[in-house]
Amino acid sequence: MALIRRTQRFRGRSFLLAALAIVGVLGAIAFVMKGSTPPLVAQPVSAPTIAPYPSYVAGSGMLEASTRNIAISTPVGGVVTGVAVKVGDRVAKGQELFRIDGRDLEAQLAVKQSAAVVARAQIVEAQAVLDQARNELNLAESLPDRRAMSAEDLANRRYTLQLDTAKLDTARATTDSADAEVAQAKTDIDRLIVRAPIDGDILQVNLRSGEYAQTGVLSSPLILMGDTATLHVRTDIDENDAWRLRADMPAKAFLRGNSAISFDLHFAYVEPYMVPKLELTGQSTEQVDTRVLQVVYSFARGSLPVYVGQQVDVYLETPPDQLGTGQTAPPLPAPTNASSGAGS
Repeated sequence: MALIRRTQRFRGRSFLLAALAIVGVLGAIAFVMKGSTPPLVAQPVSAPTIAPYPSYVAGSGMLEASTRNIAISTPVGGVVTGVAVKVGDRVAKGQELFRIDGRDLEAQLAVKQSAAVVARAQIVEAQAVLDQARNELNLAESLPDRRAMSAEDLANRRYTLQLDTAKLDTARATTDSADAEVAQAKTDIDRLIVRAPIDGDILQVNLRSGEYAQTGVLSSPLILMGDTATLHVRTDIDENDAWRLRADMPAKAFLRGNSAISFDLHFAYVEPYMVPKLELTGQSTEQVDTRVLQVVYSFARGSLPVYVGQQVDVYLETPPDQLGTGQTAPPLPAPTNASSGAGS
């Protein structure tokens, strides 16, 4: 009986090991088959843009304010005591954007104003002394008998008059200096209030009350603003195609993510200096050492769902017979002070 039970246990273990081996083999086969299956190709979010012209020059464009994007800085570093604007606000030139803590300068202003008051009082005192000296000299000179006063006393009164005149001039100069220091202190306090340089829209606000505002060029501007009533498209044209450009070329931009949204562009100006290409499309065949010519176009924003900093695909129509004929395009106009805007 015991022998039969041992035999049954041995057979059960054999069946279990065989089952485990079969399961392992099947799992290995499934893993190999899964690894050999080609990965699914990701479908594009939207249909790719199709060039609207039979012959064209294409470039990558970036939307920016018509005044360019102005990075607002502060001439004086310090703790921010108030931010007067928020993202999306429309501001007028000279309107307050934010202010820096200036209690130390206000205390200095009070001291300098007191010094100016003292200086003006010294003018009054010097003027009174001068008037007295002048009266005494006039009295001495008006004596009918010259023997009533010695020549030495008369000369001393004349010297006293000259000395008191010089003291009055010194008091006036001291007052002018004190007033200048007061004006300088007021200017320093006014510089703590950063104001809008143009009429425009607030695009970014990267500071809050209580934070320290640094001076200089920052990676993230304290406030970014620009006039977005009319937008510009800064288009990078490959240096190999730059010779084909003309100001009268029809141009059209397509919104990335929805190629059905497009809008016509109007030539604004060209910056006649080749720069390294910075805006990359992400294509594996793209050359990153290319230099580009930046051409700026304008368009009316209207109700288009576009935003400053957004990328678009730009197409410029060229004559079909332009290539291979030796034809050259006339030079494009460079920006003027009015068209180039302000800031960066």
